Amino acid sequence: MAWLVLVVSGVLEAVWATALGKSEGFTRPLPSIVFGLGLVLSMAGLAFALRTVPVGTGYAVWVGIGAVLTATYAMLFDGESAGPVKLLLLVGIVGCVAGLKLTH
Repeated sequence: MAWLVLVVSGVLEAVWATALGKSEGFTRPLPSIVFGLGLVLSMAGLAFALRTVPVGTGYAVWVGIGAVLTATYAMLFDGESAGPVKLLLLVGIVGCVAGLKLTH
């Protein structure tokens, strides 16, 4: 259960990170609200997961999932460049996250 919550919390990290950018310095209400809710839920899930998962592993998985999803969203919808090296490195992060799960 902790790993499932950790993955969902990583997804929510991508939600709040993306919403933070879209909030334009908290001047846009809807993205600002999404940021706040996403942040609280993501942190609560991370805190729950860290009861079972070691903090170093849990934090690395949480950040890795959030980073990959945030970068992927930006490439697909916000015009961020998506070169082959960047894509390969993002795949590497996914592999490292999976490896951390396998070693736990």
